[in-house]
Amino acid sequence: MLGRSASGVLWMFRYLERAENTARLLDAGFRMALTRTSTTASDEWGSVLATLGQQALFSQRHKEISGPLVFNFILRDRENDGSVLWMIEHARTNARMVRTAITREVWEATNEAWMVLREALSRPVRDSTLGEVLALVRRQTMLVRGAMETTMLRNEIFNFARIGTYLEAADNTARILDVKYHVLLPSVAWVGSVLDHAQWEMLLRSVAGERAFRWLNSGLLNRRGIAEFLILDGRFPRSIAYAYAKIASNMTGLAHQYGEEAPAHVLLREAIARLHGVDIAGIFDFGLHEFLTEFILRTRNLAAEIARDYRFVA
Repeated sequence: MLGRSASGVLWMFRYLERAENTARLLDAGFRMALTRTSTTASDEWGSVLATLGQQALFSQRHKEISGPLVFNFILRDRENDGSVLWMIEHARTNARMVRTAITREVWEATNEAWMVLREALSRPVRDSTLGEVLALVRRQTMLVRGAMETTMLRNEIFNFARIGTYLEAADNTARILDVKYHVLLPSVAWVGSVLDHAQWEMLLRSVAGERAFRWLNSGLLNRRGIAEFLILDGRFPRSIAYAYAKIASNMTGLAHQYGEEAPAHVLLREAIARLHGVDIAGIFDFGLHEFLTEFILRTRNLAAEIARDYRFVA
């Protein structure tokens, strides 16, 4: 498979996963803002911008933080290369580039997602329509993934698609957990407060993990349990451990299909050994921020090594 095609497939699915993750985070922020006063609601929207790393760009464009300004900026601002509209357009561009490598169903689902969301985001989104738009983003991206899972051969194309999906999932979970723990709270004195509790709840909502976590923990929220759930629980599809297990499975598939391993396999084994060699107590002893920063770097280095090994085109 040509490196350019492999890159196109991987990034197509990275953008789709990123768009869905962004929609989930916006939904969580919206739900939290609805329960706040107008003053504290702006804090919730500010935390969404912080989690997405878009505070600086937003502040260049807007003098104040409000729900409509934030979610329109994140959803549809064409000058924001972190907007959902930008991601969907680039997912579709990559899909068109590799159209002969994907099934008709995957192409049609991607093209439909682009058409539907371009129409939905062609005008400003209001508070009253935000929930519907976010549900549409989630539904359209999941339809593409469903088409891929049910129609694609389990070959190198499928493997690159899944690697892209789970590289993005691992990076997203590590980043939002790190931002929650290291950035959002103003001081250690706030730990255990109503604000602290609300932000952990928002974090779980943003990864669609609130119900699963409550099932496993008798409805109780605590930061150590949530961190363990999102980092080490291989049963949860958006945990770092689950994402790396799936990356490993598909990297093994690539090694089988190409008849050899690549240097990226070594980096992957080192990352998985790090996950398997620690428990949550050890992570907190090491420092949660330091551990997550390490894994964000590992994920970035792994993605870069995959690009080198399989000759992606910049």
